[in-house]
Amino acid sequence: MSETDNGADPRTARPTRTARPLRTAPPAPPTRRGVLAAGAGAGAAALLGVTGAATAARAAQAPPAPAPAAPTAPAPADLAPYASYWFPDSLPQGAPGPGITWRSLKQWSPESDRDLAHNTATVPLAPRFTPVPPNATARGGQARISSLVSFGPTAQNPSQGSATADHYALTHWAYLDELVFWGGSSGEGIVLAPNAPVVDAAHRNGVPVLGNVFLPPVAYGGDLQWTRDLVQRDPLGRFPIAEKLVLVARTYGFDGWFVNAETDGGDSSLAARMREFLRALRAAGAPYGLRITWYDAMNSTGRVGWQGALNQLNQEFFEDRAGRVADTVFVDFRWTRQTLASSGALADRLGRSRHELWAALDVESRGWDSGLRWDAIIPRDRAHVVSFGFYRPEWTRNHLTDRSPGAFHRADDRFWTGESLDPAHPAPEGAWRAPATAVADRSTVTALPFACAFNTGHGERWYEDGVVTSDTPWNHLGLQDRLPGRRWAVEGSGARPSVTLDFARAWRGGSSLLVSGGPSATAVVGLHCTRLPLTGSAALELVHATEAGAVTVEVGVATREPAGPGEPVPYTWLKTQAPGSGRGAWHTSRIGLSALAGKTAYGLAVRITARGKGAVSWRLGAISVRDDTARRRPATPGALTVDASAQQDGKASVRLSWRRAAGPVRHYELYRLYPDGTRRFLGGTCGTALYLPAVTRADGEPAAAFEVRAVDELYAASAPAGTTLPWA
Repeated sequence: MSETDNGADPRTARPTRTARPLRTAPPAPPTRRGVLAAGAGAGAAALLGVTGAATAARAAQAPPAPAPAAPTAPAPADLAPYASYWFPDSLPQGAPGPGITWRSLKQWSPESDRDLAHNTATVPLAPRFTPVPPNATARGGQARISSLVSFGPTAQNPSQGSATADHYALTHWAYLDELVFWGGSSGEGIVLAPNAPVVDAAHRNGVPVLGNVFLPPVAYGGDLQWTRDLVQRDPLGRFPIAEKLVLVARTYGFDGWFVNAETDGGDSSLAARMREFLRALRAAGAPYGLRITWYDAMNSTGRVGWQGALNQLNQEFFEDRAGRVADTVFVDFRWTRQTLASSGALADRLGRSRHELWAALDVESRGWDSGLRWDAIIPRDRAHVVSFGFYRPEWTRNHLTDRSPGAFHRADDRFWTGESLDPAHPAPEGAWRAPATAVADRSTVTALPFACAFNTGHGERWYEDGVVTSDTPWNHLGLQDRLPGRRWAVEGSGARPSVTLDFARAWRGGSSLLVSGGPSATAVVGLHCTRLPLTGSAALELVHATEAGAVTVEVGVATREPAGPGEPVPYTWLKTQAPGSGRGAWHTSRIGLSALAGKTAYGLAVRITARGKGAVSWRLGAISVRDDTARRRPATPGALTVDASAQQDGKASVRLSWRRAAGPVRHYELYRLYPDGTRRFLGGTCGTALYLPAVTRADGEPAAAFEVRAVDELYAASAPAGTTLPWA
């Protein structure tokens, strides 16, 4: 694939550059795509709200103790947790660059991982289903999509979000089957574990996440010794690094590994050892549902020779005489119409699905203007040939001059949905074939209670019940809601209104759904595809506000699926209560669903009818479906503890942890309590530990007071657990 690395020889005293984006100029036609290299983007380093560098001592320190510990006094930077990265065993010669820590995976253990609590994902991988597609060209059971995404730099990539809204807040999970947490470099580390927010968000939407094993080309600092380290055997014939990779994935809570061997110079013996290593990795991970994707680089000769195909030179890394080796193969960019056709045919002969082959599509530099050869992968007039994989779709953020959340989501919606911004009414096909026009969407909304506050996982402020409780920009994908997969399917008379995720106001989190436009009579906005069993006590609740014009709002519940792809969704329409007084005030409408008891809700929608001649602006803050019976608040978390802190000039960096609350918990929210009685949101996480980079002392305050609350699926909060940090 395309070349990215820090350009440093790992055997020199110090790397000369940090990881950078692959290119700054538009790419040439894909006759050669260099290497599938590390490149996590130096520009991402600027997004940190955390300062300082990790130290080499971090890997050797014990994890936070569950009991209160005496505050320590390292430099504040030493407390910041980052996503983990390693070399397989031996380390480069010399010294790492600023902010980089060299670690050996062979020496890693959960007990020695100081950042473990901050890097552990807790949301299980949700099952999902495929609803009837909203258009006639999207297909289920054929091509699937993998995506290789760099969410930040390899080194100093924050474990739990940061204090900026400028972040690749991916929300179009409905079209993905696999996400690779992209990164790694010869000057930093070549085994990269995904951070918890990405895994938690992906799992909530049913998408597996893979860590990255990157053996870079010699020209980019690669050393064949690292390949030998990876596939080494112990005296008993076992593969110790394979066992460590499985332990990392199990401990951190992600789903497997993307293995990319691009260091040339090997031989057939090394290739055979690599295949045995993959088989051992697969066998060790199979009891836990872990998966392997192999990149088309090293072939059976042991040399690196990108094939752009599945063929006799590389098929043994996919399927050999003993059976399955890797779950999927990412086919290099050199593919042609003929090589993809022959690859699919070979997969068929091997008894494997041709859709377990990802044909690489490079969108890093030009996004939807990349000039891709779609008909070789997903032809319109016959079955899909193979699946495909996007390389660096975070272009939708990176290419923007205006990186505000709203601008990003407008670009990201166009990438995944197409120019019409409506998967039910695709634009005439041009050079770009948006995923929504070819691949059926999926959903995980299958059980009560269900709620969505249209929170994208980043924002300019944090809202609770429509009130700002923090004016600090933020990002944390683990706090993201399960958003509608189809953005946005709209039916109605007159001009189509604008339907967007908006960040000017929110009911909860950082964003809400805004519908605006002229007085076009009636507009139906499709929301979630669901499989919700409805009981006699089921109820639906809508939190909404009318900011301009006058509207009547109805809620649609579909109790059967459309007759076929692209056919209308058969909603049953239920009127909401008239809004209360006050222009723009949030209003809660509660609707009993007892008349639908015993049925299944297959979809949710809202119908907005303008009353009058002026422009309309209507905002949806939250929607929920629940059993309308008495509910208990979530249980209180236990033992909120200051594990470590560092103070200087009236500011502190702090590590806090707590014991998990009993019962179901969606996430936890941490607050600062001030002497005047006010309460400020500091952050949230799905785990049980949080790092605060900058706590400022209030005037005359003897100690900073904190509290943590458990939050359930309907956003009800528990009673708090509290602690304090005395000021020095």
